[in-house]
Amino acid sequence: MKKLLLLVCAVALFSFAGFAQKAADYSGTWKLDKAQSKMDQRMSAGIDTMTWTVSQAGSELKIVSAVKRVEAQAMPAPPAGGPPAGGRGMGRGGFGGGEGTTVYSLDGKETTGEVDGPMGKMPVSYKATTAADGSVVLTSSRTVNSPNGEVKVTTKESWKLSADGKTLTVDRENTSPRGTQTSTLVFVKA
Repeated sequence: MKKLLLLVCAVALFSFAGFAQKAADYSGTWKLDKAQSKMDQRMSAGIDTMTWTVSQAGSELKIVSAVKRVEAQAMPAPPAGGPPAGGRGMGRGGFGGGEGTTVYSLDGKETTGEVDGPMGKMPVSYKATTAADGSVVLTSSRTVNSPNGEVKVTTKESWKLSADGKTLTVDRENTSPRGTQTSTLVFVKA
């Protein structure tokens, strides 16, 4: 009876492992296609080019972002209720001008890091989940100490790779006390 129970448990364990979700391979250099992306006017006008270099090894997804910005005087005024002048809602995690390195653990573990914010360095927590189709959802959250007290900001990105692996679509939702802003970023593989 014990042998039968062990055999059933072993089969169940291997069956479960077969259903484990594995992220698609997002590795490569990705360039933002502004024409295909859906961004608010300020975000679109503020970015000249954006490139993500993504590496994926084991359960680690690493994103190195480089942004070339349009000259500040050419940018339109922020919309009512939008981010303040000089504010950045476009960067990895919403701060730091969109440049820098972010590392996510694809095995569901929450990781932490630091980003530059308006009031100095601040801790950020990162979490990734993988869907059955290989798409990933990347979430970062941080609490900002501002002159108005603590403010929580959360950014959620849903990454989807095209069937041919040449287009990466990122649906981004940035939530703060000012509300939720959404955008769709479309990247092409370089």
